[in-house]
Amino acid sequence: MVRTGGGSHADGGNQKSRFITLLSPTQGIDAAKAYILQCRRQHPTAAHHCLAYIAGPPSDSRLRGLSEDGEPSGTAGKPILAQLDRSGLGEITAVVVRYYGGIQLGTGGLVKAYSAGVSCCAAITHSWPG
Repeated sequence: MVRTGGGSHADGGNQKSRFITLLSPTQGIDAAKAYILQCRRQHPTAAHHCLAYIAGPPSDSRLRGLSEDGEPSGTAGKPILAQLDRSGLGEITAVVVRYYGGIQLGTGGLVKAYSAGVSCCAAITHSWPG
């Protein structure tokens, strides 16, 4: 895991697929969407850009969003959002980029893979300044 410029990322593999987790503080929905676009531009050839954000205080359920980006329902965006919820943080966005490796992981494998990097990155966010 690496911390860079106000954010962090983790890079891991699972059954030949490569998962890159990108996490950054974002204030509001517009900032979250801008960060998501930036991540998509950094990884234009990835098979999936799954994500979740909490754009306000952790307790405000109106300012949340997620995307499975083509993965089976409930296997990517929901686990990412669950990890953000567990972190207790607000104003944060997570994007997990997947480069497909040719092997189907199944629903359990996808949930585990998408959750792992976010959990790892979220653990260090409590040391972010501000």
